[in-house]
Amino acid sequence: MRRRTITALAAAATVVLVATGCSAGGDADSAAGGGSLVYATGEPDHLTPGRQTVAFTQTLALFAPLTETDADGELQDVAAESVTSDDATTWTITLRDGWEFQNGEPVTPESYVKAWNHTAYGPNAWENSGQLAAIVGYSDLNPAKGTPTTKEMSGLRVTGDDTFTVTLTHADSQFPLQLSQAQTAFYPMPEAAYDDLKAYDAKPIGNGPYEMTEARKANQEFTVSAWSGYQGTKAKTDEVTFRPYSDMNTAYTDVLAGNADVLFLPTDKMTSADADFGDRLHSFDAPGIDYLGFPLWDDRYADPDVRRAISMSIDRDEVNDAIYGGLYEPATALTPPNMSGTQEGICGEACEFDPAAAKQLLADAGGFDGSITLVYPGGNGLDSLYEAYANQIRQNLGVDTEAKATTDWASYYSQLTDKEIEGPHFGHWGALYASQQNTLRALFTTAGGCAPCTGYYQSDQVDELLAKADSAGSQDEANDYYAQTQEAVLADFPVVPTFFDKYSYVVSEKIASLPAVDGSPVVPQITVQ
Repeated sequence: MRRRTITALAAAATVVLVATGCSAGGDADSAAGGGSLVYATGEPDHLTPGRQTVAFTQTLALFAPLTETDADGELQDVAAESVTSDDATTWTITLRDGWEFQNGEPVTPESYVKAWNHTAYGPNAWENSGQLAAIVGYSDLNPAKGTPTTKEMSGLRVTGDDTFTVTLTHADSQFPLQLSQAQTAFYPMPEAAYDDLKAYDAKPIGNGPYEMTEARKANQEFTVSAWSGYQGTKAKTDEVTFRPYSDMNTAYTDVLAGNADVLFLPTDKMTSADADFGDRLHSFDAPGIDYLGFPLWDDRYADPDVRRAISMSIDRDEVNDAIYGGLYEPATALTPPNMSGTQEGICGEACEFDPAAAKQLLADAGGFDGSITLVYPGGNGLDSLYEAYANQIRQNLGVDTEAKATTDWASYYSQLTDKEIEGPHFGHWGALYASQQNTLRALFTTAGGCAPCTGYYQSDQVDELLAKADSAGSQDEANDYYAQTQEAVLADFPVVPTFFDKYSYVVSEKIASLPAVDGSPVVPQITVQ
């Protein structure tokens, strides 16, 4: 499982694995460098960009975004020639000339407009629909009651052979950043996709550096090959095989033995990876935060002070040393410190270890009825972490607490979306673009893309503050509103922030270089020896 969404938790998240799919410009005529590698992953849910929640790595190898951030955090155009606006509300997107899908269809403005409408259409229930929520007409495709009377957002309009416009519900100067690599709802689809969407999900036709050589079958590996028709920077490796594992500790052993080549480091192996891999352990600064979510519909967790008591009963420093080998940093805010404007320490005492105060806080809130069950997705190396949390909560609050794994990611996510989760649960959000906007909107608004990850938390005040941040005239002004947003969320305390993290990977001796952007390997630019 890649923790880019909870979903990584991605969403989610996040659980929730993400890798950027391509680089802009310049090297379109160079050939792939040769060789092959095996990328160890979890089982992907979907390969259709508008649907995937845990298949970022695979999807971003097959598709090219309109824009992307580079290793220095600068935004670059990829499939887009330009993204411009006079008022930050209506944006004109001009596409690069000559781009095609891997079946020979031209990539046109209609390829984007039709795909975005299909993703946003409520009855389709596509998982990444929320990424398009700021486009005028999205609400018409997702009415509060009844069936939509239209299938097209009025804010999308084809204006030329290579241009289309996007009108947003409000000014948002960060929109070009939202079109970057990890916001996969903004990817195009060819006309051929709509003939059989189920077949397309197993073997999508992309516009990126790699193409499918065979349809994906459940619980089986599949291989993608460098596509000779790609107009961006060519892949440096001829073939990448994505091999799904139900147990990431098994994947770890395979990479150590040279039977697989790249793996997102399982939590269970963080204390041993340095001794096992040495300089083949790579840790990257990441826009990610770990947390505990709650079933807010459960009366036992309805009082924010109950949730604060659980937070204050956890010794994050001890967990960091024992589980992460000191690699992580205890979270003191709702967004990581490498995001512009994050105020470390804004969480205050609620994120500090104080077992006596925690126990008193719980008593003042009326105590806790029954036992606490911590739920997390099984097979992802999280067992030791959640057992540590359970032990600390049990010891410091005096409440019987157990850690309980689901069968796999799919069963975990279905428990979230069906409101069947038994108690505090695994949460992770790796921002889809490096802005507080993404994390705060995704986790703390109902239309942000990961509402199940935080118990369907909703606050009119939070929605209003984020809208003001979106319309801010400067980054400093936006950051002021983000700080107010964090204060408002923390007053309700719907989640327990636990750690700011890094994305760590282990590789086999076959891997010569592992370039990364926003903490994630750029798969087409990995080189083998």
